[in-house]
Amino acid sequence: MIEQTIKDILRENILTKRFYQKLKDIRESRRLKLKTIDDYKFIDRKKNLSKVCFIIAGYKPFLFDNVFGRIIKFIPKDIDVCIVSSGLYSDKLADIAEKNGWSYLSTKRNCVTLAQNIALINFDKAEYFYKIDEDIFVTKGMFETLYDTYKKVEAEGKYNVGFVAPLIPINGYGHYRLLEKYNLIEYYSYNFERPKYASDPNAKIEKDAEVAKFFWCNRRMFPQIDDIADDLQTSEFTYSICPIRFSIGCIFMKRDTWLDMGMWEVLPQSACMGLDETGLCAYCIVSSKAIVVSENTVVGHLSFGQQNFEMEKYYKEHLDIFAC
Repeated sequence: MIEQTIKDILRENILTKRFYQKLKDIRESRRLKLKTIDDYKFIDRKKNLSKVCFIIAGYKPFLFDNVFGRIIKFIPKDIDVCIVSSGLYSDKLADIAEKNGWSYLSTKRNCVTLAQNIALINFDKAEYFYKIDEDIFVTKGMFETLYDTYKKVEAEGKYNVGFVAPLIPINGYGHYRLLEKYNLIEYYSYNFERPKYASDPNAKIEKDAEVAKFFWCNRRMFPQIDDIADDLQTSEFTYSICPIRFSIGCIFMKRDTWLDMGMWEVLPQSACMGLDETGLCAYCIVSSKAIVVSENTVVGHLSFGQQNFEMEKYYKEHLDIFAC
């Protein structure tokens, strides 16, 4: 009883309140510094547009020609562009940025979420942003379609939108949707395994290089991504809601959403790989915000980590499949 009385007194004491508020402020200040402060080099060519595209790149230079070639060809003029390198500076990327009038940000520390936070802070006028990983191959109309889908779903009022993404063949959700669209569920089940909507490193969609090759180049069964894009673009407006963790290699979202979730999470002494994905998907579920997948556009994803070695070799041997 006496112990409880002391606790009540301390709880109500104005000095105690100020002390605990001060501790809270210090903790929040340290957390904010961890998420936003690092040595970095920013080559600033921004036009202060309402939309910006961040391309996270630097570790797969063998993909640069086709990945950036597609972005250069298909990105609208009303979108700012910034290449972001976490933990390195690349003369090649700086050159690509200069030739195209883009910005380039490189951070000293290798932490991909920290690099993205710094990028967003530097593009403070952007209301919306795209985030594209360096192994994503965009297609014609993708940028416009993601924006239009966001605005239409928002206007419908059925969902609070967390983020919008395109269909992606090598993706735990997208592979099933595309197999359905092209009536290949049975074929895939017979030749590989029964597909499921699942983000699962043990599933063949994330593990087996032969599955990755099937989605990239088996033109007798599965179309090339540019043909899929043409097909989807001419279809009526449609989208679906992803009920599982979504691999966020290519997304479009509002700046306010990033702020509301407390920016991307950053851990000390970590490359923070995957923290943006787990944090965003968890935030969407907890905050009742929908993971919206536009079914009127598609992008290619080279491969998941366990497929990378084989797919790098395959890519170099079949460059025509990946070019636009």
